[in-house]
Amino acid sequence: MPINYDDVKPWGRSFREYVGMFALTDADLQERILGCSDGPASFNAEASAQGRKVISVDPIYAMSAAQIEQRVNETWQVILNQMRPNMDSFVWTHFKSLDDVRDARLNAMRQFIADLEQGKSEGRYIDASLPELPFDEGSFDLALCSNFLFLYSDHFSTDFHIAAVQEMCRVANEARIFPLLDLDSRESVHVAPVIAALQAQSWTAERVRVDYEFLRGANHMLRIYRS
Repeated sequence: MPINYDDVKPWGRSFREYVGMFALTDADLQERILGCSDGPASFNAEASAQGRKVISVDPIYAMSAAQIEQRVNETWQVILNQMRPNMDSFVWTHFKSLDDVRDARLNAMRQFIADLEQGKSEGRYIDASLPELPFDEGSFDLALCSNFLFLYSDHFSTDFHIAAVQEMCRVANEARIFPLLDLDSRESVHVAPVIAALQAQSWTAERVRVDYEFLRGANHMLRIYRS
């Protein structure tokens, strides 16, 4: 799916945040991990520096590091300004202030940008998107999807969500999705149909509470694995 430069608002999470959002254990981090819709997160860069096996997919990877860096510089202040009047919508424990958010996000995105071109050459960043992934069945142990599925419930249908999660389960033995809330901070209307569809195919799909919470109420992931 082609990316329109003007539509991209990069906003990357860190390795530490991924560990919290997905309750990743040391054993999990030893596995073959696929990050779906990773965007400019530094998870891949930080994990790879530790010798982990991570591949990230996102249509943003069709852009160059220079293009993404320019877009980061154009939009990060806009995003913070949108957050400023909604401070009560967030839990200020992981971050103490908007300055903390700014510093963490910019640091994560700068690590990603510094790693992108080498990561592309190594096949760690691939221009692809759900619900169609360019991998064989069972290529990964664990597939993760952060701040895309469910969050943008008004933009994508239930059928899209079911197809996307089924695709994650095709290429990986387990899938985890965070958060379960939509942009109005309510559980997405797509969560229950996705769970029902996966259970009908003999997968176990369960809501799991995690220790990470920044958007208020966003403290559960969906974990899907074979029964």
